[in-house]
Amino acid sequence: MDDKTLKVGSNELELVDFRLFKKEPDGTIYEGVYGINVAKVREIIKMPELTELPGSEDYIEGIFDLRGIVVPVVDLAKWMGINVPSEDEAPIKKRVIITEFNNILIGFIVHDAKRIRRISWSDIEPASFSAAQGKLDRSKITGITRIEDGEILLILDLESIVEEMGFFESNLDIEEDKLEKFSGIVLLVDDSPTARRIEKEALEKMGFEVIEATNGEEGLQKLEELYALYGENLKEKLKLILSDIEMPKMDGYHMAARIHQDNRFNSIPLIFSSSISDAFSDIRGKEVGAEGYLVKFDPSKFYAKIAEVLKDYKG
Repeated sequence: MDDKTLKVGSNELELVDFRLFKKEPDGTIYEGVYGINVAKVREIIKMPELTELPGSEDYIEGIFDLRGIVVPVVDLAKWMGINVPSEDEAPIKKRVIITEFNNILIGFIVHDAKRIRRISWSDIEPASFSAAQGKLDRSKITGITRIEDGEILLILDLESIVEEMGFFESNLDIEEDKLEKFSGIVLLVDDSPTARRIEKEALEKMGFEVIEATNGEEGLQKLEELYALYGENLKEKLKLILSDIEMPKMDGYHMAARIHQDNRFNSIPLIFSSSISDAFSDIRGKEVGAEGYLVKFDPSKFYAKIAEVLKDYKG
């Protein structure tokens, strides 16, 4: 593997840098810099011919056939309420970013797709601002990072955006009598408050006590605190680590690699739960010692995988 290949556990991610132009009330043009994880991007194409969907929201421009798959196309600037300048006023080169996550395909119209950027998660800060552009509030931003010339790149939380648009609903609802019951502690690591709430409720239904962390760095700190409390008995108390992958400061892969190298913690099973639904994530997870990989949010697979992993662990 050469040094140009993104290595699992390196605490880096690759982003598609794309732009959205906005015409301010005073007539100036603002160029917004945004990013999407490459792992969620299937391809980037020129504007295809679209078939309109009567009765749909105005930001849904239509659908098109992508090699036998019908893909809805969303005008991201329109959804955000951006006043878009004309092509004479800004260097707009419309592209459609075809994304794949949570096992669905959606195309997003952007004003330009610039490049691929490799960035360390340690250089990404959680979104902590309260102002917004249109609908783009802090809950739709998973992190921010600085690039050249002091510009700020905003990393979009696509899951929150498409959920608000109504493309899917996040839940882990299941009939109580279908749940296997367990005991002990689960360390839940995820930067999304919504995901933590949903997964915590599900884990508590299974009988677990849940301890939360918001990124891999904090996840390792929680492990240290638990070890200080329980010592060698931690292996009997802490039954599972359930972790997201995309997180500011330290991602799930890097955290898992650190855990796998630590004899105090490496026998505790770890499952990734992520919106990334590409063909390689399960393989990457195994490379850093994970026992399972889940795509958010499939109730039957969520409960079944946890039960399966914990039974194997007991055995």
